[in-house]
Amino acid sequence: MEFSIKSGSPEKQRTACVVVGVFESRKPSLPAELLDNAAHGYLSDLLRRGDMEGKAGSTLLLHKVPGTEAERILLVGLGKEREFRENEYRAAITTTVRTLNETGGFDGTIYLTELPVKKRDVAWRVRQAVLVAEETLYRFDQMKSKKDEVRRPLRKLTFCVERRTELAAAEQALAEAQAISVSMNFMKNLANLPGNICTPTYLADQARALASEHGLLAEILDRAAMEKLGMHSLLAVAKGSHQPPQFIVVKYQGGKADEKPIVLVGKGVTFDTGGISLKPAPEMDEMKYDMSGAASVLAAIKAAALMKLPLNIIAVVPTVENMPGGAATRPGDIVTSMSGQTIEILNTDAEGRLILCDALTYAERFEPDCVVDVATLTGACVIALGGVVSGLLANNDGLARELLDAGHASWDRAWQMPLLDDYQEQLKSNFADMGNIGGRAAGTITAACFLSRFTKKYNWAHLDIAGTAWKSGKDKGSTGRPVPLLTHFLLARAGEKIAAGKSALAGRQ
Repeated sequence: MEFSIKSGSPEKQRTACVVVGVFESRKPSLPAELLDNAAHGYLSDLLRRGDMEGKAGSTLLLHKVPGTEAERILLVGLGKEREFRENEYRAAITTTVRTLNETGGFDGTIYLTELPVKKRDVAWRVRQAVLVAEETLYRFDQMKSKKDEVRRPLRKLTFCVERRTELAAAEQALAEAQAISVSMNFMKNLANLPGNICTPTYLADQARALASEHGLLAEILDRAAMEKLGMHSLLAVAKGSHQPPQFIVVKYQGGKADEKPIVLVGKGVTFDTGGISLKPAPEMDEMKYDMSGAASVLAAIKAAALMKLPLNIIAVVPTVENMPGGAATRPGDIVTSMSGQTIEILNTDAEGRLILCDALTYAERFEPDCVVDVATLTGACVIALGGVVSGLLANNDGLARELLDAGHASWDRAWQMPLLDDYQEQLKSNFADMGNIGGRAAGTITAACFLSRFTKKYNWAHLDIAGTAWKSGKDKGSTGRPVPLLTHFLLARAGEKIAAGKSALAGRQ
């Protein structure tokens, strides 16, 4: 898809289709009024006759409207004006792109980006329009022998801004959004692959290809290297599978050599049967998405490379397949983690924390500025928060606030949950330093409490994306989350660094 930014009157656009909005009840937006004036009341006549009420999700396609240069005009219902906020704006863009893709026109000029959304600037509106457009058009059909083909697919979208003074901000937002959307698609393509293709070895190969494409450094540790490091917690999860575990490290060096890196750790269980603690059969196919954390941090470092952010970033991905078998780890087994702490494995389906704890210990060697881990970790998070927001827990309130702000800015939101020492009691074991589960109560929190025992040497945050990484049912598929949140977090960090540099330069002058 090709995107561009423009400022100009809607009636003068030579394009296959101009898109404007109509609010309930039959109230045209400002761009629609401009079209109506050029058409000598043609649109208002249609609205008065009740051809369109302006209800959210409704559309009306018009051909050869007098006084305009476009082949078609698409009216999109926006719902009630006083209720038009972020979700309503995104829904209107979705309706627009889906409709344009079905009309047979190759391009469209969209004026919905001129609509005011409370407390959101033009950059936000453009960025979201690009992301929503790409999400609407995304298809994962590479495994099908016969692909669903659109007769005349949409190829170009132009987003309009009201004033020329907004063009620079809109162009920058467009560039950022394209980097984010490409990276989201990268994550979706990985996560949507079946477990028989996307194995730990395949994920390692994709990390190498990513590094080669963007000039990054990639290092892959095999089983022998992990054994030498003492990663017995991670290796315990891989024992039941014929697929060898891999430990992936990808480095992006956009900052100075002596600057501390941001480390992103992603859970990479390429398929999770639960091991000996076998999961129930219904929807087990969705456990191919248990590597979504891994895919998201690789996608985030890809976005950083595309945007050339002035940061040092390291993606760390422990990746395994969790299977039952004669050699599989049993409930009650005790292992020694890389940190030296011992763990009683009470449930082999609580495997994500077992691979993450060794990765979090490994991250110490980078002397990180901060560490953020991303994992489809607990079903409890789905029960608590559903599929709307990701769970966030952290040992540093400043880092937590940065991530919450990034989620709000990207509309890929998170919600902070308490990480209190009181919950640590639930992890007590009679036979080891800790158990790997703490019971049903506060399952998301006790999982984070487990991880926190391996993060005492740096600022750390944990994102539980079990409810947000994919959709079930007829729309089953990866969402690409939390790539927008992570990239906005990195963008904010880069912005602060650039601003600090300019301030220092001004001070010297």
